[in-house]
Amino acid sequence: MNEIEVFGEHKARWITISSDEYESMKSTLEVLSDPELMEQIKESREDFKSGRFKKLRDLFKEGDSKD
Repeated sequence: MNEIEVFGEHKARWITISSDEYESMKSTLEVLSDPELMEQIKESREDFKSGRFKKLRDLFKEGDSKD
């Protein structure tokens, strides 16, 4: 994203961003506004810090051994 320069008093201004950036910002706001999802993210971070996770390659190995 490009930096924006602001001079003097705050006044309403137009800012142009790509549609991809706009969609990304909307998605981020949706996640941040969802208390249940934010709790899941918090729990996932705690699990990761505690070592309660599996590496992707290990999951693939488990899947291969079931076939």
